[in-house]
Order: sequence, then structure tokens, then C-alpha cells
Amino acid sequence: MKDILRHLREHLNDLSKRQKQIAVYILEHYEKAAYLTATQLAKEVGTSESTVVRFAAELGFDGYQKLQKHLQEVARTQLTSLQRMELASERIKEEDVLSSVLKSDAAKIYRTLEQIDRSQFDGAVKSLISAKHIYITGVRSAAALASFTGFYFNLLFDNVRLINTTGADDIFEQLLRVGEGDAVLGMSFPRYSKNTIKALEYARKQGAKIIGITDNLQSPIVPLSDYCLTASSDTDSFVDSLVAPLSVINALIHSVGMKKKQEAKKTFEVLETIWDEYEVYEKE
Repeated sequence: MKDILRHLREHLNDLSKRQKQIAVYILEHYEKAAYLTATQLAKEVGTSESTVVRFAAELGFDGYQKLQKHLQEVARTQLTSLQRMELASERIKEEDVLSSVLKSDAAKIYRTLEQIDRSQFDGAVKSLISAKHIYITGVRSAAALASFTGFYFNLLFDNVRLINTTGADDIFEQLLRVGEGDAVLGMSFPRYSKNTIKALEYARKQGAKIIGITDNLQSPIVPLSDYCLTASSDTDSFVDSLVAPLSVINALIHSVGMKKKQEAKKTFEVLETIWDEYEVYEKE
């Protein structure tokens, strides 16, 4: 179900009394309901757990957990930063923030490892290696990922361009010459940037290969991508957790580097000489 909140609003009067109570609670508190178990939701509404489970089935979900996961997707893409901050304060105890956040990030990496499509990853690597030019775009919090990728890709390729922009008009100027034979690496996570989506739409129309890095297969980045790498970024706070996406990017850089091993070796030999001569790094 693409838009469960709209569905509930439109069919509210078609539900039984108990189901209507559950629906109203979800409509008014979906950001909280998304993280409640069936038992907890039943308690909040004042009904039984079995009624909540049947409610999920009536909506077409294969079990309450599927409904819960769908609500979490809605929450992640629609919550404002303030709402996310309030939600985080309820879910994470202040005295245990360090442990909670690190454990959550570790779980995201393991979940990404289990779910990522290896064939999509291999296709992305091949497209990057064979590309005439590589464009990298990511804005807002994803800008850090784009910058990290650009730094290392510039050591491995001589045809990389990092799209530095936060405005829609700048994007098209920097992508002016993109075309067939080029690859565009676009990154976006909830809340998805319209500027990144527009950039990928334009590049795709010009015939470039699109490689997307995003959080799930419902992301607007997916239909625009020839190859799409998904990495878990479930966010329970106003801070975007990009640990898993960064790990995927790390793997991408390593894989490309291994394919270009001889070229990379020569590059780093030259760089080491330059770094020593100009004392770029501190030495004991």
C-alpha cells in the first residue's frame, strides 16, 4: 500500500468501531505508532492485540510487523526534524545514548549486508570503471558522502566531477555536458532531496548511466537508477544515520581500486613522493 494514511482517511467510515479507533490513533500519532508492538498499540487504543493483528490483515498486510514496517517508512520520509528529535527523546534514554546509537548503527550495517543486491553492486563497479566521465551528487546530509566518494575517486580516476550545489539551477549547469558513456552517482536518503532527483532525471534523459545509493527500494531514486545500492539508514532522531551507506561506499571504492590496481599503485607512488617533499603529513 503506497499511502496508508490517505487510505485510512478515505475509508475511515467503512471500518468497524474497534478498527476505527485504531485507524484514528494511527492517523493522529503515526510517528509513535510506527514503533509500537501490537500489544503496545492495543493498550494505547484500549482494545485487544488480536484486534490489532486483524486490523493489519484487513488492510492487506501479511502480519502486524509488515504494517509496522510500512508505518516506519512513512515516519522516516515525512517527519520533520523537530518531530524526529521528540521521538528520539522518548526512545533513547539520555544516560545510555552512546550504547543505544552505536548498537543501532552496527545493526544497520549487518542488515545492509544481508539485503544488498550483489549483482547491482557489481554492475555499478563496471559502469564506473568504463565511464568516460563520473559525476557525483548528494546534497544536505548526503553531501558528506558525496565529498568522501569524490576525494577517493579523484585518486583513482582523472574524469571525476563532484557536483557542489544546494540550488536546483546550479545542478543543470554542472551537468551540462553529461551524456552517453558517462556515469552519475547519486545519493539521497529520507527526507529525499528534490535537487538530487532532478539531477538524476536530467542525466538519465541525456543517456548517462545512473548509479543510486539510497535506503530502500521504495525510494524515488530507485526508478531512475540503472544500478541501485540500498543501505539501511533508519532514523530515530534528527540526525541522519549514514554509517551503513558509508560502508557501502567504502566497499565501492575498494572494489574499483582493486580493478584499477596497477594504475592506483602508480598514482600513490607519485603522491607519496609529493607528500614527503611538501611535508603534507606529520612524521615522527
